Order: sequence, then structure tokens, then C-alpha cells
Amino acid sequence: MRNSWMIARGRGGGFIGEMISWFIRIVIYDICITGIQEVLGVSRMVALFIFLGILAALAFGGYLIRQRMATRIED
Repeated sequence: MRNSWMIARGRGGGFIGEMISWFIRIVIYDICITGIQEVLGVSRMVALFIFLGILAALAFGGYLIRQRMATRIED
């Protein structure tokens, strides 16, 4: 019998699949941060904060859109 957390997630994958997914994310984030660093000519730490700021802005924008859609459905 499968674990309840595996059923809730909808896919198995296991430990190796999770590690591969984690490494792919790290590589993509590293490419983005390196790109920001080279294009803007800033240090890696500044590029990291710029990248995190972009992610935060996208998350906040998504949150606002979700809240607007939720109020439209209630009307």
C-alpha cells in the first residue's frame, strides 16, 4: 500500500527522482543568477537578491490576481 503523502502528491518518483528534480532546479537558478550577474555587472550576492526580488514580485502578482479572481467568482 502506498503512503498517503504519495497519494496526495499524485506521483511517486522516490528519492532519486526528488534529487534529480532538486538538481535541475539548482542548475536553472544558477543559470539565472549568473545571467543577471553578467548582464548587470554586479556581484553574485547582488544578483541573488535581484533574482529573489523578481521571484517575490512574481509571487505577489500571482497572489493579487488570485484574490481578484476569487472576489469575481463570489459576485
